[in-house]
Amino acid sequence: MNTELTREYVNELRAIIDQRNDHAALEMLGDMHPADIAEVYGNLSIDEAKYLYLLLDPEKASDVLVELEEDDREKFLEVLPPDVIATQFIHHMDSDDAADVIGDLTEEKKQEVLLHIDDVEQAGDIVDLLSYDEDTAGGLMAKELIRVNVNWGVATCIREIRKQAKDVDEVYFIYVVNDENVLLGILSLKSLLLASASTKVRELYEPEVRSVRTDTPSEEVAQIMEKYDLVVLPVTDSIGRLMGRITIDDVVDVIRDEAERDYQLASGITADVETTDSAARLSRARLPWLIIGLLGGIVVAAVIGRFEEDIQINPEMAFFIPLIAAMAGNVGIQSSAIIVQGIASNSLGLESTFRKLVKEFMVALLNGLILSGLLFLYNFFFSDSLALTLTVSASLFVVIVFAALFGTLIPLALYRMKFDPALATGPFITTMNDIMGLFIYFLMGRLLYAVFI
Repeated sequence: MNTELTREYVNELRAIIDQRNDHAALEMLGDMHPADIAEVYGNLSIDEAKYLYLLLDPEKASDVLVELEEDDREKFLEVLPPDVIATQFIHHMDSDDAADVIGDLTEEKKQEVLLHIDDVEQAGDIVDLLSYDEDTAGGLMAKELIRVNVNWGVATCIREIRKQAKDVDEVYFIYVVNDENVLLGILSLKSLLLASASTKVRELYEPEVRSVRTDTPSEEVAQIMEKYDLVVLPVTDSIGRLMGRITIDDVVDVIRDEAERDYQLASGITADVETTDSAARLSRARLPWLIIGLLGGIVVAAVIGRFEEDIQINPEMAFFIPLIAAMAGNVGIQSSAIIVQGIASNSLGLESTFRKLVKEFMVALLNGLILSGLLFLYNFFFSDSLALTLTVSASLFVVIVFAALFGTLIPLALYRMKFDPALATGPFITTMNDIMGLFIYFLMGRLLYAVFI
């Protein structure tokens, strides 16, 4: 069912909720996908969403809970009793989704929910997953998978797969382990079906299998799965024992979250915020870089004040201050954005920092020559001062080269120091290039005007 979420739809649904008409409410939701229902919940109050949620069958309700935005889910879980969360919803979730949901709870409620889970094995899996950092492979993986022992025969193997498959939504691979649960390889369904009942797994499995360790950063997991076009990736501990698997849907969430975080950092927002957050939280997230921008503006004003005498002698230089500052910021952002993109996609290759700087220097020389040449032609035909024409053009060329190198070096330096290089694509680069661009402009103006006048 493809229901368009409109104001009229939400208002009609609210009216039905007010009447407590269970049948009509379920008809309104119909066969909507859990992600669409989660979007509907985002437009309702907590009490209205709770009423609808408790009408759904437990399996669908579990899927909806997973699809909710993290902030909405936290608020929603606060109004649900621990026994309801455990017995009606957690019971129907995969271990990774259940760990994500329980991880949003307070410590006290988390313990209560775990105590209400009847399946001790499931509770143990969730506790294990909660022990991993959420930004690692261990925090992403699910415990549900199909594993077979290398010493089993095909008949035993098929019987065990049937038992394990009931807990696995999608069977991508069958993992082969030894008696110590060490991952040895993968077994294809085709080879299993074509083999005789007496054949041993050791004669059929493929030993080549790509895996990650539980402490592998989530960004690296995403890069590996993207590079090798993987839909699932097994996770092992430090001695190679099979601990779980990561599926592509979990990695898509990582890529999306990382892109949002980088975009916010590049925009000068220091915390993960949403449009629905309070004005105070949004202000706290924006203020730090705005304050840095304000301080940078004060420094720019001080630079201009330092060369006040030069401006008084050559007032026409003031006309090009916005141009120099804007070009310095734009060039710096372009250079830093290219480097940050390369770091994020792991596509910088094995080039050294020096080679990257040389390449960016060559690009800056080409762009600088073209742009300063265009500015020279403009001033040559529309300005009466040859000194101004040469000064502004030469200054723009030097500023472009400096801004390009600075925009390249800063994200690389941040990356080497284990900081997020996305910091370099926002207000920091713009502010620093404004300051240095104007300083270079006025300094060259002083030198060149001394030569020509």
